[in-house]
Amino acid sequence: MEKKGCSNRLRVVLAEKEITNRWLAEQIGVTDMTVSRWKTNKIQPSMMQFVEIARLLKVDIKDLIEADFNYEIE
Repeated sequence: MEKKGCSNRLRVVLAEKEITNRWLAEQIGVTDMTVSRWKTNKIQPSMMQFVEIARLLKVDIKDLIEADFNYEIE
């Protein structure tokens, strides 16, 4: 099976709101490299960090963790 259509919602929301990795990192207390890794799915924020990110970005937490998991069956 090949997964398609799954994007990183944090990356999308930050781009829509024109928020930098550095700004979010300073607000959360992590490095901008950590935020970059979140955006590339190399690591994931903790649930507490997700809650704080949603609060800072003024979005519903579902907007950050919801993904479109459409699968193509071969």
